[in-house]
Amino acid sequence: MQFRQKALSKLQSPEELDLPVRFARPQGRLVLAVTLLVMAVAGVWVFTGSVSSKLSAPGILTHSEGSYLLQSPFAGQVTAVLAKEGQLLSAGTPLIQVDTDHGMRTVRAVAEGRVTTLAAKTGTVLTTGADVAIVEHMQNPNEPLVAMLYVPGESGGVISPGAAVDLTVQSVPRERFGMLRGRVTAVGRAPQTQAQISGFLGDGRLAAQFSRQGNPVAVLVQLERSSTTTSGYRWSSADGPPFSLGSPTPVTAAVHLAAQRPVDWLLP
Repeated sequence: MQFRQKALSKLQSPEELDLPVRFARPQGRLVLAVTLLVMAVAGVWVFTGSVSSKLSAPGILTHSEGSYLLQSPFAGQVTAVLAKEGQLLSAGTPLIQVDTDHGMRTVRAVAEGRVTTLAAKTGTVLTTGADVAIVEHMQNPNEPLVAMLYVPGESGGVISPGAAVDLTVQSVPRERFGMLRGRVTAVGRAPQTQAQISGFLGDGRLAAQFSRQGNPVAVLVQLERSSTTTSGYRWSSADGPPFSLGSPTPVTAAVHLAAQRPVDWLLP
């Protein structure tokens, strides 16, 4: 009881009546105002802003009709190589001669094109079905290149025709000459098997590489042309490399995806 009386007398003392009451410091009001402003701006951005993203995918520069793998229908020893890499061939052009048990035989090109890889060498002993050459389908050496990309199967649906693509070319230093520019022209409807990829590229090794993470979706990219660069294509730098591009050439692509509103990520 004595404690209560002392407490009441302390509260009623005139010495305490003239002290001001502080509800908040000025710094606290400033922090509160900034917090409310940031929350308001974030709320507006969620509904009106947009976020862009890119999808990375491996690919290769080639021609639009692809390549085919030429195999030997004969078993025997190669006695002569009649073609060379880079040579344009017409259908029926002889590539190699093979000494078989039934005499000398000639392996010829199945269709016109350009030899990109010549596997057979003079003296090589071939079995029936052995690889002889990879021939790229081509009628005109000035046909423009395209980029064929292979994206994970679950990502194919997010790529739209017309999307911009930045291509890092393996044989071109990016720091000096930048990236190759292109646009998506077609997206595959279904994932491709390793056999389908090999059938288009004519190269089982590349097909295995592109299928390493599962069956991918093929994406065709048209390269943007330029009359002011040596390569004939548009680059992120002014001039690009001082040499032309060939095929097949490995690339890594960054596909620009459609911009999305942040609120779309929150809604089901």
